[in-house]
Amino acid sequence: MIMKNKLLAILMTLLLSSTAFAEFTKLAQTGFQFLSVISDARGAALAGAMTTIPYGSSSLFFNPAGMAKMEGRVDIVASKNTWIADINHTTLSLAFNPAQNRYGVFGFTAQSVNYGDMQGTMVWGHEPGWIETHTIQPSALSLGFGYAVNLSDRFSIGSQVKYAAQQLGGAVVEIHPTQADVEDSLSVQKFSTSAIAFDFGTLFNTGFKGISFGMNVRNFSNEVAYLEENFQLPLTFTMGLSMDLIDLIPNFSNAHSLLMSVDAVHSRSYPEYLNVGLEYKLLDMLYFRYGYLNNRDERASSFGFGVSRFGLGVDYAYIPFGILDEVQMITVRFTY
Repeated sequence: MIMKNKLLAILMTLLLSSTAFAEFTKLAQTGFQFLSVISDARGAALAGAMTTIPYGSSSLFFNPAGMAKMEGRVDIVASKNTWIADINHTTLSLAFNPAQNRYGVFGFTAQSVNYGDMQGTMVWGHEPGWIETHTIQPSALSLGFGYAVNLSDRFSIGSQVKYAAQQLGGAVVEIHPTQADVEDSLSVQKFSTSAIAFDFGTLFNTGFKGISFGMNVRNFSNEVAYLEENFQLPLTFTMGLSMDLIDLIPNFSNAHSLLMSVDAVHSRSYPEYLNVGLEYKLLDMLYFRYGYLNNRDERASSFGFGVSRFGLGVDYAYIPFGILDEVQMITVRFTY
């Protein structure tokens, strides 16, 4: 009875959330966009279609429910992403399974963003009308704690709470004193803000031909105040479906696998779009990946490969980005 009540509560929450998103029509009104960037090489190579693919501690970046399927006791993943405009994303995730899924799986995530150095300027009363001030070093950070559990051998739920912050450097501003006999002066004011956000999701394996369904809500939070403006985080609702296409071929060798995953995404930042991923696995060791992103301006295909053996794995992803050149990612994983 307790498990049924939990399941009903989760499904009702997801249903209400999806209804609310369907009524929301404003686009490109969000901040903290670094939370939407995929830094994991496997996920990026599959175009982000990871809602129904269990992936250890990295599931916290896609669908926390997938972490409940973790088989080992410890999973550690580190990723490096050279994003557009030389923006560097670094992520780290850890998961602990202390009692072989008996009490669920606990996980931690960290994401750091370095936007590079920028030259600050301010208006000045001479030609050319401005002067240089100081070097600005914008940055962003996210820290999260997640938990996932199997409610049955086929159904899992998971959630994550995370602290996200962004620091956009400082600017030279005028200070207007209240006393008339004191001259105006200049000061450097730092601009930063933070928020608490929540992710939660479900994962269901049908037991038929390896077909799985999943749902995920990411970056659910209150509005964030920044100076005189309020904005929302990049709230995203995703529904996914995946299966091993090799299961459709009778008596085919178990040494091969061809996983296909499809995610339908409703985002507060963009119009609805589809992510499609294909992953071919050979001998449980070599992986070749392709992803396709539908309805995106500068992105379409993504590519990648990976090697995994004896609990160690390395993944690589390459994403052509149109006029913005390309993006490359690398991920290292250790599972025990």
